[in-house]
Amino acid sequence: QVQLVESGGGLVQAGGSLRLSCAASGRTFSNYVMGWFRQAPGKEREFVSTISFTGSTTYYIDSVKGRFTISRDNAKNTLYLQMNSLKVEDTAVYYCATGKYWMATMAPDYEYWGQGTQVTVSS
Repeated sequence: QVQLVESGGGLVQAGGSLRLSCAASGRTFSNYVMGWFRQAPGKEREFVSTISFTGSTTYYIDSVKGRFTISRDNAKNTLYLQMNSLKVEDTAVYYCATGKYWMATMAPDYEYWGQGTQVTVSS
């Protein structure tokens, strides 16, 4: 089993930046593809980005490309999401999760989840 704890959320003005972290414990972190999802009020959970085991390959949804950067430090068992040029529509609870396979983009294809961290972008 893997335990995931997100941090780094908060309130920021549009155009600002935040860096989310996801600390993992339990099984070997580097054995897992990792992903970030988000869920806005009244909406379904949405895939945001994923990163390969070593961090060499990443994938993003179009709406965050060029603004968000996913990365991982396997020595520190930590996943990151650097979010720049934030928009009001980025407001959501952000979750990290372990993927069952590379390039999984659907929530059922992710196994372990953190509790989420709130990101609120004001206009």
